[in-house]
Amino acid sequence: MKLFHLLLSSSLLVSQLLADEAKSPFNGKDLTGWEVKKEGDHTSKWTVGTAKQSAVNPEQLEVTPGGHELINAATGHGTSTDFFTTEKFGDLHLEIELMVPKGSNSGVYIMGEYEVQVLDSYGKKDSEMGAGDIGAIYGAVVPKVNASKAPGEWQKFVIDFRAPKFDAAGKKTANAVFVRVELNGKLLHENVEMLGGQTPGGVTGQEHAIGPIMLQGNHGAVAYRNIKVTPLAAK
Repeated sequence: MKLFHLLLSSSLLVSQLLADEAKSPFNGKDLTGWEVKKEGDHTSKWTVGTAKQSAVNPEQLEVTPGGHELINAATGHGTSTDFFTTEKFGDLHLEIELMVPKGSNSGVYIMGEYEVQVLDSYGKKDSEMGAGDIGAIYGAVVPKVNASKAPGEWQKFVIDFRAPKFDAAGKKTANAVFVRVELNGKLLHENVEMLGGQTPGGVTGQEHAIGPIMLQGNHGAVAYRNIKVTPLAAK
C-alpha cells in the first residue's frame, strides 16, 4: 500500500509540472523542422531510416531506408554537423531515445546551449565516470552512476529543465537548472544549477529565454528516436 501511494504521489507531481501535451519535433519521416549548424565545410550526414551498429566496423552505424529514426551516419570526428530544431522551447520535459556505436560521441543540447553528454561509456565503474561520459552535464557535473547500456543498444534520457529567466531589460534574473536527469530509469542528477552559464559549442554561444533542441553531430555516429518535448508549467 505504501508503494502504491508513493507511485501515485510521483505521478501527481509529474502531472502538476507538465503544462501541455507532449509534442515531437521529429516527424519520423523526413528532416522537416530541423536545421544544420554551419561549421566550415562540414557536410551533414543526418538522414532518416533504421540504424544498427555495423558488424563490419562497430564504430559506425549501418542505415537502412524506410525507418523512423533520426540518424547521423558520420564516419568519424568532423565528418558531419550538429543538427537543431527550428522550434524553440523554454521550461521543458524531454524524453529522447538514443543509440551510439562503439566509442562514439554525441550530446543533447537543451535550448541549443546546455549539453547532456552522450558517449559510449559502457563498462566503466561509477567512480570512473568523468565530464565527458554519458549523462554528464558538460562543464558542470558528472553523473552519480554509470547507467550506460552496451554500444548498439537503445537508451533513454528523461530530462526536466528550467530555462534561465530574464527581466524586461534583458538582464538574467535566474540561472538555468536541470531539475532532474535520468538515463535508462536511473537518476543521474537533481537540481543542478548552471552557475557557469551555457556549454561551449552550442547554437549561439549565448543564453536565452527560449531555444532549440540540438543534437551534436560533429563528433561521431549516433541515432535518435521517440523525441518528445512537453512544456513545464510556469513556476
